[in-house]
Amino acid sequence: MEHIKNVNAYIAVERNQLLVHPLYFKIKTIEDLQVFMQGHIYAVWDFMSLLKALQQKLTCTTIPWYPSKFPNTRYLINEIVVAEESDEYIDGRRLSHFEMYLDALHALGGDSHEINQFLEQVYAGSAVLQVIEDSDLHPNIKEFLAFTFDVIENGSAHEIAAAFTFGREDLIPDMFSSILKEIQLNFPDSNLEKLLYYFERHIELDGDEHGPLAMKMIMELCGDDASKWKQVEEVSKLALEKRIKLWDAIDSAL
Repeated sequence: MEHIKNVNAYIAVERNQLLVHPLYFKIKTIEDLQVFMQGHIYAVWDFMSLLKALQQKLTCTTIPWYPSKFPNTRYLINEIVVAEESDEYIDGRRLSHFEMYLDALHALGGDSHEINQFLEQVYAGSAVLQVIEDSDLHPNIKEFLAFTFDVIENGSAHEIAAAFTFGREDLIPDMFSSILKEIQLNFPDSNLEKLLYYFERHIELDGDEHGPLAMKMIMELCGDDASKWKQVEEVSKLALEKRIKLWDAIDSAL
């Protein structure tokens, strides 16, 4: 656990910046909340690509099947995939967390045209980094997405796991708690049932299950290799810096 403590110490400043970001305190109206969600949804979407990249590297997703060399880690990552890709929604359906968030956005009257148009190009087979570059998204959102897919394409398993664990899973419970607190204070009479379900589900899963599983994954991938732990530190810090910029972009739109 000493290695984990060192990583947390290395990223402490950036992590704290995210937990107290001024963006949370500017969401005062439903229109503000819509703007927040329309920017944040890109992080909800690209998170799934980080997860699937880890599944591809740490389990066997090809035919013929063979046992991967990470028996404990392949269990951990498959457990996370099941919940993130096929969780039980508020109405009993099985949906990915991205689909839940998109549905919550629609329930609040938010505009999904931009994200749908973006994804249509990706799903049509266009290179994702080119789609990002050619889009009309805020430069900070482009930078956030480009970082994610650069790590996916060029990073080793432990570097992808670093972006996933310290840039997302370990951060989300505390960060979403900050957001949730402000939303509940500002919209006591609004019907936020679907959005609250999404946030509360993430806080529950990532805090109690996925966060600890992701930490075990990092420890198994890095072992006592000092160079790998150093790379984990660097990627984790970059991931948080890009997330701060994403929040800054949404903040500037409010």
